[in-house]
Amino acid sequence: MHPGRYYLFILFLIVACISPELAAQKSWIEGSIVLPENKQVEDGFIYIRKTGKWCKASADGFCQLGQLHIGEYEITAFALGFSSQTKNITVSGELDTIRVIFNLIKQEKQLDEITIEEKRIVQMASRSLGDVEDMGIYAARKSEVVEMKNLTANTANNNSRQIFGRVTGLNIWESDGTGLQLGIGGRGLSPNRTSNFNTRQNGYDISADALGYPESYYTPPMEAIERIEVVRGAASLQYGTQFGGMLNFKMKQGPKDSPFEWTSRFSGGSFGFLNSFNSLGGTFAKNRISYYAFYQRKEGKGWRPNSQFQVNTAFTSWSFQLFKQVKLRVEYTHLDYLSQQPGGLTDAYFNTDARQSVRSRNWFAVNWNLFAALLEGNINLRTQWNSRFFGLYASRQSLGNLERINVADFNQNRTLISGEFQNIGNESRLMHNWNALGKEQTTLIGFRLYQGTTTARQGDANSLEGPDFYYLNPSNLENSDYRFPNYNAAIFTEQVFRFSDKWILSPGLRWEYINTRANGYYKQRITDYAGNIVTDLKFEDARETPRSFLLAGLGISYKAQQWMEFYGNISQNYRAINFSDIRINNPNLVVDALLKDEKGFTADLGVKGTMQDIFRYECTLFYLSYQDRIGQVLRADRAPLYLDYRYRTNIADARNIGVEFFGEINMLKCFYPLTLNQLNLFTNIAFIDARYIRSQEPGINNNKVEMVPPAVIRNGLTWKYKKIKFSGQYSFTQEHFSDASNAIRTSTAVEGLIPSYSVLDFSASWNWKNWTLEGSLNNALDERYFTRRAESYPGPGIIPADGRNFTITAQYVFKHKGKKE
Repeated sequence: MHPGRYYLFILFLIVACISPELAAQKSWIEGSIVLPENKQVEDGFIYIRKTGKWCKASADGFCQLGQLHIGEYEITAFALGFSSQTKNITVSGELDTIRVIFNLIKQEKQLDEITIEEKRIVQMASRSLGDVEDMGIYAARKSEVVEMKNLTANTANNNSRQIFGRVTGLNIWESDGTGLQLGIGGRGLSPNRTSNFNTRQNGYDISADALGYPESYYTPPMEAIERIEVVRGAASLQYGTQFGGMLNFKMKQGPKDSPFEWTSRFSGGSFGFLNSFNSLGGTFAKNRISYYAFYQRKEGKGWRPNSQFQVNTAFTSWSFQLFKQVKLRVEYTHLDYLSQQPGGLTDAYFNTDARQSVRSRNWFAVNWNLFAALLEGNINLRTQWNSRFFGLYASRQSLGNLERINVADFNQNRTLISGEFQNIGNESRLMHNWNALGKEQTTLIGFRLYQGTTTARQGDANSLEGPDFYYLNPSNLENSDYRFPNYNAAIFTEQVFRFSDKWILSPGLRWEYINTRANGYYKQRITDYAGNIVTDLKFEDARETPRSFLLAGLGISYKAQQWMEFYGNISQNYRAINFSDIRINNPNLVVDALLKDEKGFTADLGVKGTMQDIFRYECTLFYLSYQDRIGQVLRADRAPLYLDYRYRTNIADARNIGVEFFGEINMLKCFYPLTLNQLNLFTNIAFIDARYIRSQEPGINNNKVEMVPPAVIRNGLTWKYKKIKFSGQYSFTQEHFSDASNAIRTSTAVEGLIPSYSVLDFSASWNWKNWTLEGSLNNALDERYFTRRAESYPGPGIIPADGRNFTITAQYVFKHKGKKE
């Protein structure tokens, strides 16, 4: 079917589904759940019997159920840990809106009715965040939530294409087929280790250094994730100044209705892949203590030679109800992995055999330790607070031959680059609800304190084959030795002004102070044609860069209907230069000594809506202004060989303009409103035009910005029948460039075109009692493609994506049904 006809067909189906809903309906129905002590509502639902209509309540208990015909109805509200309540209402057609308030009381044992009702609710795999949710303000912003329990995907391999398939505008790097490192970039920003997002776990930072090195070497196992939250550029005021926005992995928690639940998952797949995931959790001591913990072991040989890996991940979380109004949660996360890296390929190598490897001595190792303590409570019925303390003690080490891939490896000494990261921080928030203009208004204020120290060293290692992560001359490294202390303080505030049931205004401010320092040395070597050292100079380096600035943002939304909300926002952004930008010795790369921070703003204009579990849609037009964008250009002015190299500098200003659309429709609900089965179709489209403007570099003006596919399209379907689930997804990414010069091809393969590619994925699952069997077939058509050209590790050169592969998983869940303590 022609693409244009395809989308017209989808539009016709949506109109056909909603037309009966909009005709002859008389009253809007709203519900509100109120819990004792003004507690936030968690897993709360309101359900209209015999109609199939339902909604999940926001944290403040509110939800909209849509419109009803004239008649009498029973409405039931429930939340985990609380008794259910049923009320009768009569719709006469005389009122515009009927609001039903449910006051739920705490209950030690959950009613069976609640479980039965919850099973009747069929949810989609994605949604938007509420205006106010989990101590955050998201009114008039673009936000996306991936509900993992409603997703049928290859979670054993952390398959990013499937997991983020419903998140719009993402370019996804596939550097490995097992999800060791997540690489996603949104709206024309680089996917490199997700460094353009403020990446978090349960609300706290997990990247190496949030300011100076925001790369994420740790990716939580998707088998342990409850949901993934993505907030775009307007998140800069609440979560940090990054252009990409905020990405938060919310981990699973122990069940509230059992003191002990054990889950075991065992997976096997192509290329020697083995995965074991075991978790346990529960709630006891009269609901005052809950816990969740897991351990994952993953290993495999990889699709290409020299691609073996082994991974260990562990996590534990304990939650304590200290006082009536205060809760404490402490968490610890550990990750360690060792992977061999097969290196990059030239275009000729890739076209001949994409599975080959011409590097056998490259290794990468990570050791990650995250600590967190989260306090939260209520001051009174209208005021809530939380405080997150977090810390990181981690390291990463890369070992191998950094020379361009078209030069043979002559078994010379390898290069070892090591980084150690130690940081600690606190982020605290206070949210207050107050009345004005006959409506409830919301104010959020908060602060952030952060201190980090990064140590970066580079020097010679031995010439052997194995993962020997030690320096030959540790007291006098051949390349560089730096220490980067940095400090950050921020104060922020956002507001939700509700002028009516339809209009919301949300302004915000953030004051930021950043102080980055560098202390160390680097060496500059000049060699002759035979490789002999002619000059070996050592340069001591010490610098300090303090700066402070104020960011502002404004959002506005108009809720025309329950299924239609118009919104717009604009927010300033800022991105500090990375430590790796200051000093790293790479024969393929030179960094400008006068490199400076980047700044700009993001603006959105969109419309979105949801009608129960029938359909959801969102269309957003965005503009991203990126001033002093850091990028790379080709140069060949270094004596004596005058070989091509990449020069990293503030290339130019850039502007990214695009449109993002997402739509999902439950076909079965259109024709069988009470069915519990599903046949969902979704489409995810992004068109982006990103150009360089006002450049001082020759030949850059009006060039396309690197790593920005002009079109990304992901279409899929989900079918559910009783205990069987099946999903299929088609992904298309249009060709784009890997550097600002827009080179088509070079001898080193570091620069060049990334051709268009299409990928087809399938996943299925079957549930029987406590057992679940899952299977995935990824890259079903065995396409040969690549998503990146690496300048250094894991290259240099083309990094091929994995070919066809499969994974099979068996899961068993044991849940203690005895009486809780």
